Amino acid sequence: MLRSKVIDDLNAPELAPYRTLRQMEEHRAKGIFVAQGEKVVQTLLKSEFKVISMITSEEWLDRVRPLLEARGEIVDAFIGSKKVLMELTGHSIYQPILAIGRIPRQPTIESMLMSLPRPYLLAALDGLSNAENIGATVRNAAAMGIQGLIIGETSCSPWLRRAVRTSMGGILSLPCVHVEDLSLTLRNLREQGIETVACHPRPDGVQLDDVDFSKDSCIVLGSEGLGISEKVLESCSVFSAIPIRRQIDSLNVANAAAIYFYEAQRQRGYRMPD
Repeated sequence: MLRSKVIDDLNAPELAPYRTLRQMEEHRAKGIFVAQGEKVVQTLLKSEFKVISMITSEEWLDRVRPLLEARGEIVDAFIGSKKVLMELTGHSIYQPILAIGRIPRQPTIESMLMSLPRPYLLAALDGLSNAENIGATVRNAAAMGIQGLIIGETSCSPWLRRAVRTSMGGILSLPCVHVEDLSLTLRNLREQGIETVACHPRPDGVQLDDVDFSKDSCIVLGSEGLGISEKVLESCSVFSAIPIRRQIDSLNVANAAAIYFYEAQRQRGYRMPD
């Protein structure tokens, strides 16, 4: 249900989340995230996630009005010109439409696994501190059949505004669990018979196409700067690498993730629906 109001006071309390777009800790404490851009906002409005409010122009409101009016809860839409929205948020906005959503309660590893069909195909992230990298990795994961995402203690949140935007809303369709000790989590997965595949070259490792992804698997990715930490590597059961030319020593983590996810999807026989 839509309830629209013209912005007449930039200091109104209900606009606080938009004035603090760069204060991610404040958003995290409130359990909220920002969806930015038409496609991401549309994905949010089509989802079952709680939508708190949005800011947009009158023209852009018309583009999403049917989605707003179809929702069960009341969504406040604050209307202003592009100039007003830029003044409110403090930075330039290419598409003048943003929305605030409620971060859902995250599942436990156990409850996530119970909800998924087998064979499992999971991904775990270690040391990804760049929001765009984690957002692009999430987008690849959602596109290529990853069933659940495990975020280690040294990685940034996929609910950061830039991460949500870069994922194109992919985080809204992917179960996500933050863990306090990724190494311990991976050891527990191994004890349950889940292969933990490190995307990390080692002399005792194999090439990517030699990994068997037809069984329960968790693909472990690290940052392109430092790779996977030694502590986390110790918890992995397989070490593998993408064969690349010698003049380049690594790929961007999101690109590497896309290659791994595609290979896992290929081995499992996925085909585009007719």
